Amino acid sequence: MIELKKLEAWFVTGSQDLYGPETLKQVAAHSQQIAKALNASSAIPVKIVFKPVLTSPDAIAELCQAANTAPRCVGLITWMHTFSPAKMWINGLKILHKPVAHLHTQFNRDIPWSSIDMDFMNLNQAAHGDREYGFIMSRMRLNRKVVVGYWEEAAVRSQLGAWTRAAAAWLDWQGARFARFGDNMREVAVTEGDKVAAQIKLGYAVHGFGVGDLVAAVQSVSSQAVEQLLGEYDEAYAVAPELRKGGAQRAALKEAARIEQGMRDFLSQGQFKGFTTTFEDLHGLVQLPGLAVQRLMADGYGFGAEGDWKTAALVRAMKVMASGLPGGTSFMEDYTYHLDPAGMKVLGAHMLEICSSVAAGKPALEIHPLGIGGKADPVRLVFNAPPGAALNASLIDLGNRFRLVVNDVQVVPATEALPKLPVARVIWEPQPSLPVAAAAWIYSGGAHHAGFSQAITAEHLEDFAEIAGLEFLHIHGRTEITGLKKELRWNEVYYALQKGWLS
Repeated sequence: MIELKKLEAWFVTGSQDLYGPETLKQVAAHSQQIAKALNASSAIPVKIVFKPVLTSPDAIAELCQAANTAPRCVGLITWMHTFSPAKMWINGLKILHKPVAHLHTQFNRDIPWSSIDMDFMNLNQAAHGDREYGFIMSRMRLNRKVVVGYWEEAAVRSQLGAWTRAAAAWLDWQGARFARFGDNMREVAVTEGDKVAAQIKLGYAVHGFGVGDLVAAVQSVSSQAVEQLLGEYDEAYAVAPELRKGGAQRAALKEAARIEQGMRDFLSQGQFKGFTTTFEDLHGLVQLPGLAVQRLMADGYGFGAEGDWKTAALVRAMKVMASGLPGGTSFMEDYTYHLDPAGMKVLGAHMLEICSSVAAGKPALEIHPLGIGGKADPVRLVFNAPPGAALNASLIDLGNRFRLVVNDVQVVPATEALPKLPVARVIWEPQPSLPVAAAAWIYSGGAHHAGFSQAITAEHLEDFAEIAGLEFLHIHGRTEITGLKKELRWNEVYYALQKGWLS
């Protein structure tokens, strides 16, 4: 469902006609070599496309306009091999709508001490050419990522890879559609927000549907489609005896399969990239969608429970960024704490809907009472997540802006077995500690829902926030509350000034 290799980042080199044709030929040859090497790097998931060296305002503007309308172009990787007077870039950058990464490198790694002459100096001017270019982007208040280092270094390629993933997720949001089955649940505040502001600012649209619309799709599913899914379940999971063929609850599994196929059909026909559900208004659904949501997320759909459309969009973006990387990505909720001073932990879970991409080993397919929603016992996948580094991220609407809050966490094994907890779950230690991380999250207004990932890092999400114009708050191993509170206050002033409220 998510194929990043179909996307492109354009490699754009700046220079000027003053240097003459021979120098410009060398500039182009060097640029082509760098672009080819970046394209071959496993760290960069999109195709790197070399573009002719730009030496005039008209050529720059034409390329920027072409990038805007190129459906597969996620953005530009720009580099000034020589000096490129930045006034040439103004009109192009004014009209450019695609993200920009500024690669500050040079073709040669080392100074050729014994042979360096003025011809070499005349050709290799990135050290000050990129500063000229950087000035104009700062003067124009343009967001971008600056990557500094030699182009063959792994660290440089890793940073460019993270940026291309973030740019791909941003492209994926533009014109994306998310389905909301039912409305916001109960009177929950954080799952609501300004959907019009989100469409203007972030590019995606949220479409509301009554649960009856989904029920109609579920009821139209054929028996053949149900049987095909049952075969997939039997092969992929450790199926509980009562759900196996001939088991007492096989009919419940058939109903879960019917719900999954109905949701798949609905989302596919509407070209949706994510969805939300609710357990307050289920109407004609026999059971709450659990297995269906888990499997749809595993296929790349974004999801938010209880009408949480912002988290559905965020999970989708995180899945795009994570495509092809080891580790899973899921909707998540901080459910309950282990407050032992010797080792404080969080148990993350939800009623049913944790993506099977974060499972350690083969998930168990089980059926249990839910105790909420007033429907038949739902089928779900039960599993633990593997230990390792991870993060939680929350996208919230503050009225005058959207804020992305990220907390680094370490997934750990459960202290003891959880034989009576029939849901998928993750145990983690927040960084720098549960008391500091939880207080920082709460001061920041982070939601009780999150996107969880063992595939991407805070760098991916910081790049994404920069591209999207989101406020970014990172809770990490060195976070302390006093500093975070100051950052929140400074940000409040910044965004008020940006809106002209204090001008």
